[in-house]
Amino acid sequence: MDGVTRIGTIGRAGRIALLAAGASLLAGCFDAPTLEDRWTRVDLVSENVSQFQSMPLGAPESLSVTADITYRAIVTGYAVADLRVSPTLPPGSLHLDPNASRTVMAADVDSLLAHSYSVGRATQAVTGWDHLIQRVTLSFTGHVPAVLDSTNTTGGGLFLVCYLGAGDLQRRFAMSDTLVVTPFPSGPYKILPVGMTFRTPAAAAR
Repeated sequence: MDGVTRIGTIGRAGRIALLAAGASLLAGCFDAPTLEDRWTRVDLVSENVSQFQSMPLGAPESLSVTADITYRAIVTGYAVADLRVSPTLPPGSLHLDPNASRTVMAADVDSLLAHSYSVGRATQAVTGWDHLIQRVTLSFTGHVPAVLDSTNTTGGGLFLVCYLGAGDLQRRFAMSDTLVVTPFPSGPYKILPVGMTFRTPAAAAR
């Protein structure tokens, strides 16, 4: 009888060990998705410019980008492609590169949007829900100023960003309507924007 009892005990212990091993294996197979796969993200598909491309100052630039928006939640607003000038943020100060870490880039896009101004943009109304992938093409003319900073010392940086935001269409008397877009902050809205950095003659010389 004791022998039978011992064999049964060993059998239960073996089954417990096997179940634990199986659970560990399953955990490895079903790791939780990364933040970059859980947040709505904007990815560049094609564009007529490239990262660190030299951009002349004081000249208009025709820009066109195609982006995929992969939704992880219900989002209603506007997709924006925006050429922005920052008087205080030089090209090397931000991780704006389509191949950069998306979480780091999202924080840098938030910082850029707070410390820059637009010199040309295109917008498109969008609505999406979890797992929807929506493709948008945005084209516009950017008006690059002759000087990028307010002190006229040829500092500052030039960037292209694609992000999502809330839009407010404002009607103006005897004038065309204007759309005011407020970017969605990346953290609270769980959205990963994307961007790229340009070089200018002044920046290249430093």
